[in-house]
Amino acid sequence: MARAFLVVMDSVGIGGAPDAGAYFNKDLPDLGANTVAHIAQACAAGRAEEGRSGPLQVPTLDRLGLGAALRLATAQPAPGLEAEPAGLWGAAREISTGKDTPSGHWELAGLPVPWAWHYFPEDGDAFDADLVAHVAQAAGTTGVLGNCHASGTEIIAKLGEAHMRSGLPICYTSADSVFQIAAHEESFGLDRLLALCAEVAPFLHRMKVGRVIARPFVGTAETGFTRTANRRDFAITPPAPILTDWVQAGGGRVHGIGKIGDIFSMQGIDTLAKGTDAELMNHLRAAVNSAEEGSLTFANFVEFDSHFGHRRDIAGYARALEWFDGEIARVLEELRDGDLLILTADHGNDPSWPGSDHTREQVPVLIAGAGTGSIGSIRFADVAASVAAHLGVPAQGPGRSFLPA
Repeated sequence: MARAFLVVMDSVGIGGAPDAGAYFNKDLPDLGANTVAHIAQACAAGRAEEGRSGPLQVPTLDRLGLGAALRLATAQPAPGLEAEPAGLWGAAREISTGKDTPSGHWELAGLPVPWAWHYFPEDGDAFDADLVAHVAQAAGTTGVLGNCHASGTEIIAKLGEAHMRSGLPICYTSADSVFQIAAHEESFGLDRLLALCAEVAPFLHRMKVGRVIARPFVGTAETGFTRTANRRDFAITPPAPILTDWVQAGGGRVHGIGKIGDIFSMQGIDTLAKGTDAELMNHLRAAVNSAEEGSLTFANFVEFDSHFGHRRDIAGYARALEWFDGEIARVLEELRDGDLLILTADHGNDPSWPGSDHTREQVPVLIAGAGTGSIGSIRFADVAASVAAHLGVPAQGPGRSFLPA
């Protein structure tokens, strides 16, 4: 029997998506966006010195093939990423039309998104009167606050006091296909917020909005408002079996780490561990030491994206990559014979790029436990097919295994 570990480095793109010109940050197309290359260039030029210094140092990822995958995807230079790969490596392209978390993860799990997501307009009211009335009725309020595109931290700073005074939920969105509801854990109530999101989610899902997200916060106008760790995502359930289902149908167990449970609405997942990325790394190491034969451990490390990509923090993103590189080296040392570890990403989020949205990019596919060499340019869905092949379970969908015969 074998084990598989599929680890998504959320937003660690390597540029070169052939359709990048059709995707935008504000009015600027994503042509030329390259998360890893632009971080490496900024580090080499001394423009990412906060909390770290010098060229980007990710020797473990580079030995696995990060630099080689980047050179396959694009001609952009990435100073410091010149190692000869010691693993199996390649670059993957997405065929789903979104550049968001659900699209990338669904396709990595073998299911390209079979529809176009609904996105809310940036100008004027984001939500129409029918949606606002539906949410207000479910909340038992006379209306909502917000009704716009906004940063989650900025909108609670702006509207938190009015929310506590009026009792109206704060509703906002972003460039992703999401509907977010922020509410105070004490004055509004955490359980009430979660129940509200659960009640309105089917309405939003019928609109093909990918996620309804509960965004609880605490604090006062005097002390400031802070979001808590009790966020919960209510995502559309995948409409067909995915990798997690395939593994379970084959008799294996599936362990989710991080956002995986939210992204897939717990479809095909036996256990779930959440926390900060540092805590998630501990969960991953624990899984390497304890996961059953025939199991899949599916992890997402989100802070590259949420803490640094969207906030356009190049130095912070570089620090996160360097931290991850050191930690994943320890994980690699603890793998057993027969284990397969795949490191990949779901989209890009170039912190040097204008705007604050994800960027349409190819992603690296770095494989430990399956020999060395290039797998070339592949599709996201090939990742799922390869995991299934390693575990000896039947695969569905368009993917084809890239593992050596």
